[in-house]
Amino acid sequence: MSDNEALDVEEYSQAGSGASLTFPIQCSALRKNGFVVIKGFPCKIVDMSTSKTGKHGHAKVNITAIDIFTGKKYEEICPSTHNIDVPNVSRKEYTVMDVQDGYLSLLDAAGEVKEDLPLPEDDIGKEISQMLKDGKEPLVSVISALGKEGVVSVKVSNN
Repeated sequence: MSDNEALDVEEYSQAGSGASLTFPIQCSALRKNGFVVIKGFPCKIVDMSTSKTGKHGHAKVNITAIDIFTGKKYEEICPSTHNIDVPNVSRKEYTVMDVQDGYLSLLDAAGEVKEDLPLPEDDIGKEISQMLKDGKEPLVSVISALGKEGVVSVKVSNN
């Protein structure tokens, strides 16, 4: 074996952050206003109750949650000792520069431009369009979870 062979290093064509989209947590450790994945959708917990153990089993946790992107209500019942997935949710603020072909042109604090987010079709989207027409500078909160992103709120920038 030559010196060069001993120093051979494996090369990888791509490197990720290694962060998972979800992490497991025991059902009994969940709290109201926390996040949970129900039926594959990232949701915010709006109500939770725990039933006591039955004759043969576990205490059950009854979770009522609302999808953070669509607002749809979901319910889940799971034994308190079992694990359930919690999404890694991140929130970021962007300044809206323009709307082109139904997509937002956003600018973050570092000066990076983001143009892959569609204009919401609800009241938030109408509010953004109205602010741009009035010459105001909209500041949007974008929430991301499970590989999806969506605008959840808008306000006028203080600049």
